[in-house]
Amino acid sequence: MNSYLSNLQHGTRRQFLRNVGQFSLGAIAMETLQGRSALGAKNPLSPHAPHFPPKAKRIIYLHMAGGPPHLDIFDYKPELVKRDGQFAPDAFIKGKKFAFTSGTPRLMGSPRRFSQYGKGGLWMSDAVPGFQSVADELCVIKSMNSDQFNHAPAELLLFTGSPRQGRPSMGSWIAYGLGSENENLPGFVVLVSSGTQPSAGQALWGTGFLPSVFQGVQCRAKGDPVLFVGDPPGMNRAQRRRTLDTLRDLNELQAKELGHPETATRIAQYELAFRMQASVPEVMDVSRESPALLESYGAVPGESSFANNCVLGRRLLEQGVRFVQLFDWGWDFHGTGPKEDIRDGLTQKMARTDKPVAALIRDLKQRGMLDDTLIVWGGEFGRTPFREGRSSTGEMLGRDHFPDAYSIFLTGAGIKRGVSYGETDELGFGIVENNVHVHDLQATILHLLGFDHTQLTFRFQGRDYRLTDVHGSVVKGILS
Repeated sequence: MNSYLSNLQHGTRRQFLRNVGQFSLGAIAMETLQGRSALGAKNPLSPHAPHFPPKAKRIIYLHMAGGPPHLDIFDYKPELVKRDGQFAPDAFIKGKKFAFTSGTPRLMGSPRRFSQYGKGGLWMSDAVPGFQSVADELCVIKSMNSDQFNHAPAELLLFTGSPRQGRPSMGSWIAYGLGSENENLPGFVVLVSSGTQPSAGQALWGTGFLPSVFQGVQCRAKGDPVLFVGDPPGMNRAQRRRTLDTLRDLNELQAKELGHPETATRIAQYELAFRMQASVPEVMDVSRESPALLESYGAVPGESSFANNCVLGRRLLEQGVRFVQLFDWGWDFHGTGPKEDIRDGLTQKMARTDKPVAALIRDLKQRGMLDDTLIVWGGEFGRTPFREGRSSTGEMLGRDHFPDAYSIFLTGAGIKRGVSYGETDELGFGIVENNVHVHDLQATILHLLGFDHTQLTFRFQGRDYRLTDVHGSVVKGILS
């Protein structure tokens, strides 16, 4: 029997669709992704223009994993202090669920001392002397809210637009939309401090259904900067180059035959990894900075810390990385232990973090980069205006998870400075002015990078997906 006819007879629909050349699903997907023929582009990370001229060329997102106690940092509530220890009004808690609190909890005013700082009179507590020193640079949003009150779903909603696994992360969307300005570095880099990954894990810098070349690359301040990038034992750089050339040739043959978008991704990833062997160690070496600058951040070469990661973040931005994402663990202030107490625990946590954040802002400004760099600081939600249930009768003071109203700040490209935006009620239970949902924050970030968030889409399983899902509006009130 004719072998060709036999193959046709016994082939599956998937094999047929794979082999019909320029009309294969892979080729169509590639053409959609890159806006040109499936074989016309060698590098998916090549720079792309956004929809309109951007205010921000790059972004560094400082995520405090766990949910900072905003009522003890930014959102001063004198009435809550006055009513400390009283039962929470039924109107505020009836029908609501909290992570670790049931029944009728007691209100807790902040034990911190608040004052106003900067020309705009921003309220800040004594926990954040570093933030106080840069008050005139900050735009504090006091009216943030989320739909999720547990860590992993809330982080997924913030960074992927959905509380469930499987969607592309914010950084991946930005790398997909903009590409990379430096062919020797990824467009999206992740740095983690305090020894623990965020609750939602690597999904927060994953690509979901986008091509995997847009995934965030996790780098380390201590040890090998990137795992598995170095040459294997017994292989020198010339041998690695010959190996990659052969792999590239094989992958290009497969790309011509099948037109699958992940083949181009594979080629780009191998080549990027090879170039990173030379470029990453240099950019990750903070000892190249002056002692005075390292001291301003509180950074120590060779250590793994949030301060070191802030220095590394600035160095990566200088080298053309579009999106740098810092995750710092330890902001879950339940009051179940000394580190989670909003008095000494918060003071100690802030001593390790607000100094480097303030130094980063001043450093970028001094280098002329703050005007086209966006900085975002915040958590996945805030904390309740009452004591958390498990620690409500103990010596430690802590608060439960609270998605209904919390605070973050932005500064830099296209953002008003020295202002606060939005307000909560006198006890901090709800938003009474300028509601900002996490989807609105996502839309605003993309807008500053030059994107219409409704048009930055990727077709998957029959519909166009986007970071903001079917929601989100640009927060025009914070734009300069």
